[in-house]
Amino acid sequence: MKKIFTEEAPKAIGPYSHAFQSGNLVFCSGQTPLNPVTMIIEGATVSEQTTLVLNNLEAVLKAAGCTRANVLKTSVFLKNFADFEKMNKAYEAFFGDHKPARTTVEVSRLPKEALVEIECVAEIAH
Repeated sequence: MKKIFTEEAPKAIGPYSHAFQSGNLVFCSGQTPLNPVTMIIEGATVSEQTTLVLNNLEAVLKAAGCTRANVLKTSVFLKNFADFEKMNKAYEAFFGDHKPARTTVEVSRLPKEALVEIECVAEIAH
């Protein structure tokens, strides 16, 4: 196992790592729309926050030697499922034709009152 960390993503706000690599798989912790420098939630809408979350996730993937094209599965946690369409448009814009497996659920609350959090599993291509 190998721990993955990058200064390009927000610091963990709890006792967890950005990601862990096991074999050729990378397990990324959930990312929220925290600005990596200020550690403050940015983005007023779920669309803006989804884009920021995915950018943070991409920074972790890059540190692990992956890109968004290596993502196999995501889990999306929404504060309000009524925001699904708006989140989905930002998500689709990020992934384009690459469509990883995905689970999306509504949750009662997210860290620092975020509207969305996304985690993923990726494969390092050899």
